[in-house]
Amino acid sequence: MLSIFILIGAYRYYAQLAERFGKTKWHHGVLAIGIYLGAQIILGLSYGFYLASTNPELLDNVSYTGFSGANIVSWIISIAAVWGIYQVLEKKYKKEMIQKPSVEIDQIGRISESQQK
Repeated sequence: MLSIFILIGAYRYYAQLAERFGKTKWHHGVLAIGIYLGAQIILGLSYGFYLASTNPELLDNVSYTGFSGANIVSWIISIAAVWGIYQVLEKKYKKEMIQKPSVEIDQIGRISESQQK
C-alpha cells in the first residue's frame, strides 16, 4: 500500500518538473514509475539471490506481507534513485534553457509581422 503512495508522489513530482520546462507530463510520470519499479525489482532480485546463496532453506519461510527491514531499505533506496534521476534531469533541462534562445524572443518577429497584415 505504501508503494502505491510512493508511486503517486513520484509521478506528480516528475510531472511538475515536466510542466516547469514545457515537456510532456505523462512521459515523465511514467519514467518516474519505471525508475521506482525498476529499482524495486533489482533490489528484490538481489536480496532473493543473496538469501538463496547463503541459506536456501530460508526461502521457504519468506513472507511477502507486512513491513520488514528489507522492504524499508528497498523503499528508501528506490526513492533515492527517483530523486537522483530527478536532479540529473533538472540540471539537464536548466542547461538546455540557457543554451537555446528564449521562445518569447523568437515570437516577437512573428507577432509584429502578423499584426502588419
